[in-house]
Amino acid sequence: MAANEIKNTEDVLAILCDSVSNVLTTTTQSEIKFSPMIQKIGKTCLKPDIGCFVLFEGAFSGLIIINLTADAAIELYQKHMLAMGMPQEELSSIHTSDDVGNLLSELMNQIVGDFQGELEHQAMLSINQTQPKMLVVNKELVLSINTNLERPQSRRVVFSTENRNTFYLEMSMEKTEFTKLKGFSDNGDEAKSKSETYKKMMDDLDI
Repeated sequence: MAANEIKNTEDVLAILCDSVSNVLTTTTQSEIKFSPMIQKIGKTCLKPDIGCFVLFEGAFSGLIIINLTADAAIELYQKHMLAMGMPQEELSSIHTSDDVGNLLSELMNQIVGDFQGELEHQAMLSINQTQPKMLVVNKELVLSINTNLERPQSRRVVFSTENRNTFYLEMSMEKTEFTKLKGFSDNGDEAKSKSETYKKMMDDLDI
């Protein structure tokens, strides 16, 4: 997505969805897809069987949640470990094990790190994150963000694994609209040209 296409919450969510898909596809060596349909929701929740969340702030503030079924969690865990060369007989088969939770937390950390990098690359927007938290839950838990958000918006996207297990990405962030300043090109060539012109001027002045 080009920088001039990042205009609102849905555009930010699209970058996050790509990060989820790319990181999990790479680390599990299996195809992770997401639905192109975005659902507007009134609140973000941790849901059974495993929920992972992380807070972020900076250019804008918000909350990211990934809710996984037990089957989806085990599939992602086992495929990642097998891709790393671990033998099948040494892998956990219970979604409540510490090994599964620790790995999913690390994957969440990689996802948000990729998301941060793409925001900086595509739009020069910077955010900071908290340490991801993973919880095994047996009932729905509503999460609220401990910060003042103006007109918070929440969205949900459905993901599917190679074995057709589903999991859900939820994001809540303050209502944000981006408008690109005039005089800035999409690829940065114009800014680079201005920088080079300034440098040449200073060289000519022998400063």
